Amino acid sequence: MRAVETVPTDGGPQAAARLGEAAAAALDGDGPAVLPIGPGDPPPAADLRAPVDDGVAAVVATTGSTGAPKAVLLPAAALRASADATYRRIGPPGRWLLALPAHHVAGLQVLLRSARAGVPAAAMDLRDGFRPEAFAAAVARAGAAYTSLVPTQLGRLLDAGDTALDALRSFTAVLLGGAAADAALLDRARRAGVPVVTTYGMSETCGGCVYDGRPLDGVTVVIEADGRIRLGGATLAAGYRGAVSDADRAAFTADGFRTSDLGAWRPDGRLEVLGRADDVIVTGGEKVAPATVERALLAQEGVREACAVGLPDPEWGARVVAAVVGDGLDAEHLRAAVAPALGRAAPRAVAVLDALPVRGIGKPDRAALRRVLGHLGGSERT
Repeated sequence: MRAVETVPTDGGPQAAARLGEAAAAALDGDGPAVLPIGPGDPPPAADLRAPVDDGVAAVVATTGSTGAPKAVLLPAAALRASADATYRRIGPPGRWLLALPAHHVAGLQVLLRSARAGVPAAAMDLRDGFRPEAFAAAVARAGAAYTSLVPTQLGRLLDAGDTALDALRSFTAVLLGGAAADAALLDRARRAGVPVVTTYGMSETCGGCVYDGRPLDGVTVVIEADGRIRLGGATLAAGYRGAVSDADRAAFTADGFRTSDLGAWRPDGRLEVLGRADDVIVTGGEKVAPATVERALLAQEGVREACAVGLPDPEWGARVVAAVVGDGLDAEHLRAAVAPALGRAAPRAVAVLDALPVRGIGKPDRAALRRVLGHLGGSERT
C-alpha cells in the first residue's frame, strides 16, 4: 500500500510548484500519492487520507450525483497515458502555464503534463482571481507552449484587447474545458487566431479525454441505448473512495465509466455532448435538453452566456426558464426571438443577470440558478 500526502494549494505559484513536485514524484513512484486540497477546503476525512494501492498516484476530491464528498483514485499509468496521448494530439512535449486552480483535475494535469515534458509548469497567482492583464504578463514571463482555460476565462481574454489576444495566439494549443463552450465563442477565438482545442472529460478520466470531439489514443467512447456517454480505456480512474452513493458506485463497470452526460455522434464522426441526463427538463410530457435552449439564446446578438433550467409547474410538470449574461440585452425580446424555432422548448421566462452562478472551475450551478430564478413569472432583468 502507498501513503497519501495532503498537499494544500492556495492559488499562489509557490503552492502550485510544491504540488507539481509532489505529484511528479508520485507519478514516478518516488513519493506518496497526492491529495490536493483547495483554499478554504476543510481537512479531508480520514477515509480519504488512508493508504491506497501502490499504482495510485493522485486522489482528487470531487462530488457525485448526491453531492456527497468523495475522491477519485487516479493511477500513475492512467495519468501518464493521458499526458502522452495529449502530446500526440496537440504537439510536442512542452511547458505549460497553470491558469486554473491546482487542486482540480484540470489544474493538476497542467502540472503533470509539464513535468512529463521535463520542465516545471509556470503558474499564475490566482489568489485575487483570474485577471486578463495578469494572464498576459504571466505568458510573457513563462514562454509556455500550452495552457488550459475554461470558457469564461477565454471570453474575458478575448474582451480584454490586443495584449491578451497576443498572449493567447502565442500558444501552440489552448485547451478549453470544464464547461460547454458555445459555438460563437469558439468561432470568435479561432477567427482571431487562437489555437483552441475543446476538451471533454472529468476527474474519472484523468480530465479531458476527448479533444475536438475525437477520443484521444487509447480512449473508448460508446453512446449507450439511453443516450448516455460511456468512457473507457487507458485514462480511466481506479474508482472512488469516501461517501459513495449506489448510483456513483454503479457508474464504474467492466466496460468503462458510465457518465451522467448525454451524447450523440455527429455526421463527421465527432462526439457531441448534449448535457447531463438529470438536467433534461420534462415539460408537458416533452423532453427538453437545456443545451438546445442555450444554443438558441447564445446565437442572439449580445448574449455571452446562457443557462436553461426547469422549474416546477402545476400544469406542465416543469416550465423552461433561462438566464443570460451580456450587454444591452432585453429579456422579453430574447424570449420572443427564440420562441419560433424552439416551440414547446422555448423558455417561459428569461432573466438577464450580471453573472451566472458557477461551481468547480466554471460549470454552471444549475441548482443555484433554480433558486435565483424561482421567483420569475415572466421575462425580466434582475
